[in-house]
Amino acid sequence: MKEDRKMPGKILFIIDEIELKYFEFNRLVTNFWLIKCFLDRGYEVLITVKNLLYLDGNIPMAKVYESTSKNGNIFSGNTLKTACLNDFRTIFVRPDPPVDIDYINATYILSYVNEERTLILNSPKALREFNEKLYINKFPNLVPKNIVSADKNIIKEFLFNEDEIIIKPLNRCFSSGVFYLNKGDKNINAIIDTATNGGKTMVMVQKFLQGIMKGDKRLIFVGGEIFEYAVRKVATNNDFKFNEHIKENLIKGDLTPEERLIEKQIAKTLLEDGVYIAGLDVIDGKIIEINITSPCFFINEINSLYNINFENIILDKLIYIMENSKKCLCTSVL
Repeated sequence: MKEDRKMPGKILFIIDEIELKYFEFNRLVTNFWLIKCFLDRGYEVLITVKNLLYLDGNIPMAKVYESTSKNGNIFSGNTLKTACLNDFRTIFVRPDPPVDIDYINATYILSYVNEERTLILNSPKALREFNEKLYINKFPNLVPKNIVSADKNIIKEFLFNEDEIIIKPLNRCFSSGVFYLNKGDKNINAIIDTATNGGKTMVMVQKFLQGIMKGDKRLIFVGGEIFEYAVRKVATNNDFKFNEHIKENLIKGDLTPEERLIEKQIAKTLLEDGVYIAGLDVIDGKIIEINITSPCFFINEINSLYNINFENIILDKLIYIMENSKKCLCTSVL
């Protein structure tokens, strides 16, 4: 193995395949801001995708691209290099759901990374064990009433008890596959059959919260802290859910006193689980999801709404985590 340079603080971002394919590093993408901010502070940042991870025996490896920052934008190199994952200071794991078998296999490879050398955000074990929908039930006093089932009769019983429900797939994102049902709907059986793949696929069913009509709020959790800055995601085109990332549907979401208390109730558990970065979706003071795979921090919108540089606030917190994680600084790209 030949080292071509030594540079403390080298970082790897594992991004989504579509971001790499079209290199969609734009100001709507959280990765754009984080990568640019690290580069502007002098860190070496490399990028890859989950299918470019591999094992050489028990050594975790990846094919990676260099990235650079210039004139307010970031760019990827054209040449793949080979890197040992143990040689990165920090690895950010940020592919989007679905959390399918390819995603799970990538976490298996990441579990071979030497934790004494490299910090991984979020922990591959956490990404495997804690489903973004189910994770909320670690905090039963903070979540809406819910069940998880593939059984039509169990779901219908819950519906008739609660009057209105939301049905969610367990492994998708951005409101994909989410249904609203009320007990007077004429298509109850058809919708439940569709959502559960004919009773074969488990879904989460939550009591419908009326506050959704004003939008759910994204709380941003980094290193044990929930920031004061948040956005409210307003429903799109008379729908009940946010599913279109446009400026008009993202408004200022100042935290309520009730929401400020959430940090103290969840921080210790999340950090112990290896979850350093998360996006909490909240309605009526209740957590409806804890996004831990690739949470969007809406940095562009928060900068505009609050007249701040939120990426620098987040990066200060991330660097503090990196510097206090008891990992050594080592680097080599082959």
